[in-house]
Amino acid sequence: MVDVLPLVEARLTTALGEPDARASVTFLGADRVEVLRFLEGDLVRYATLGMSAHPMTDPTAMVADPVKGPRAELVLTVRTGRADTAQVLRPLAVLAATPQVEGLVVSPGASLDVGEPLWPGAPFTSVLVGEPGGLVEDLDLDDPLDPVRFLPLLPMTPNEAAWKRVHGAQALQERWLSHGTDLRDPLRAGVPLD
Repeated sequence: MVDVLPLVEARLTTALGEPDARASVTFLGADRVEVLRFLEGDLVRYATLGMSAHPMTDPTAMVADPVKGPRAELVLTVRTGRADTAQVLRPLAVLAATPQVEGLVVSPGASLDVGEPLWPGAPFTSVLVGEPGGLVEDLDLDDPLDPVRFLPLLPMTPNEAAWKRVHGAQALQERWLSHGTDLRDPLRAGVPLD
């Protein structure tokens, strides 16, 4: 069995540069998850490392396949200097551990909620999982392993999350786009939803 995490870290550093900081979090019953921080101009990117060590398993499956199944890591990008986003490390690790702890398959369009602000003063407690392939390309692994996808996280206010549950992820993303919402602003207000 190949250890995918060194390959994942190499892909992240190729795409984002060398991380300037890292932290690790371990949860009871789950493998350690690291969160790497990358600075790029006025942006800071946080990427998980550890979620892809095992494939995600459909919670309705009778037996978990130790080889086949989707693999992913999470990437959050915010502007620096507006909020203390360094406190997002633990919530990101919690989200990355969700497939192991809760048997959840994280995919584009999904909502993930940590139940508390993502960082001090954040108007967001949840994120929308975006489409992969933009910032960090998928990492192909040898057959029969599925590729590792790097999923961007888009912070949502509680009202946006509720609206998304009714209208869907695509409708929320179109609303953000039509209003010119800066999804990287760590203190942005919610988009108008009426």
